[in-house]
Amino acid sequence: MSQLPEHQGNALGSSLGSHPSLRDVHSINPTQLMARIESYDTREKKGISDVRRTFCLFVTFDLLFVTLLWIIELNVNGGIEKGLKNEVLHYDYHSSYFDIFLLAVFRFKILILAYALCRLRHWWAIAFTTAVTSAFLLTKVIISKLLSQGPFGYVLPIISFILAWIETWFLDFKVLPQEAEEENRLLLVQDVSERAALLQPGLLSDGQFYSPPESEAGSDEESEEKQDSEKAVL
Repeated sequence: MSQLPEHQGNALGSSLGSHPSLRDVHSINPTQLMARIESYDTREKKGISDVRRTFCLFVTFDLLFVTLLWIIELNVNGGIEKGLKNEVLHYDYHSSYFDIFLLAVFRFKILILAYALCRLRHWWAIAFTTAVTSAFLLTKVIISKLLSQGPFGYVLPIISFILAWIETWFLDFKVLPQEAEEENRLLLVQDVSERAALLQPGLLSDGQFYSPPESEAGSDEESEEKQDSEKAVL
């Protein structure tokens, strides 16, 4: 007889031990889940993330900064009209800075098309533009006569080279990982909300927690004794 309560206690402990996960799910606030899902949905409706927008702004800054330096170089070397004739109409690979400006335009078009319009989530476009930029600038510095034409012969190639590699670093270490993390977080929140929606009605129903009233100890024996006594009297 003493073993029965022990077995019942173990069964009761095991049944209670299986309920914490349900209580944890019940404690989830569906309002908070829906608010988080709506915040992620509004980010998706924007069409472009904040970090990607910053990257596109930096690509635009790359083009404008190189253009500004090239215009300053034209003014320093006899004026814009004369400089355009010498560097554009009479283009010379060994002495012209016009190709460095075109290289910045090339980077801008490829990167904006890939990561702003097409919303690419891969690094191949930035790898292509950085490889072309690096190869072209290294070849131009080695073969051309830019280094003998004053400070702009150093400034323009170095600035273009640095900006191209900053764009590569920013996309590879900031844009793509952060967007992947945001997407995984959205999927996790949606999964938790779906599980909570499925489990919560069951937790709120009273039928699952209904237990019949326990019978008093010895009630069966007393009823049998009463029946025997009635038969004896008869």
